[in-house]
Amino acid sequence: MKKNILITGATSGFGQACAERFAREGWKLIITGRRCERLQNFSQQHPEVPIYEAQLDVRDQHQVEEFVKNLPDEFRNIDVLFNNAGLALGLEKAHECNIEDWETMVDTNIKGLLYLTRCVLPHMVERNSGHIINMGSIAGNYPYPGGNTYGATKAFVKQFSRNLLTDLVHTQVRVTNIEPGLAESEFSIVRFHGNVEQADDVYKGTKPITPADIAECVFWAASMPSHININTIELMPTCQSCGPLAIHRT
Repeated sequence: MKKNILITGATSGFGQACAERFAREGWKLIITGRRCERLQNFSQQHPEVPIYEAQLDVRDQHQVEEFVKNLPDEFRNIDVLFNNAGLALGLEKAHECNIEDWETMVDTNIKGLLYLTRCVLPHMVERNSGHIINMGSIAGNYPYPGGNTYGATKAFVKQFSRNLLTDLVHTQVRVTNIEPGLAESEFSIVRFHGNVEQADDVYKGTKPITPADIAECVFWAASMPSHININTIELMPTCQSCGPLAIHRT
């Protein structure tokens, strides 16, 4: 029987690459995002794969609840939920930031992840089978200038994933947190509000992680035997390190 994976933020980057990876293995796909035309294009390019697409803003709790409740029977039993939708906005210091950017990151990276998990998880527990895969970041482990609220949201994802494991230890439901370092996608373009030149500067002289690399990690974690739980995958490109502590000298 083909398995189902629900991927949020499937219109680009990690989400789209994961949809491609699981499609190659014959999984049934539930793909969501806010850019409906990209979802439709993906479905048209993969006519051999059962795909259910839905325009979805994960920040809207009612919309999320209705989406999960109204899934077609063929897609109702979700085997893997990939909570991928998320973003970083701005790189200003905390006292110089745009508070609306902070609110958007909290609403998307934290609350959106919570809404999807809360709607999908009871069905997994009832079936005693399933896998929650969350998209974290090394920003939740190591601070960097300007990473204030974004890093805090990813630290939340890390701790929430760990606490999910404790709640689910009596079940066969698994939880994995993926924590990438420097990775090239539309991430930096979004962070810098569409400034492509500024985004390109982030990756100059480096060989960063690619969306396809992340898709391999997600697929590997999802493909492990059911008695194995991959708690965390932290990965960086070899050109990156967590770096020295900063010291300000007067």
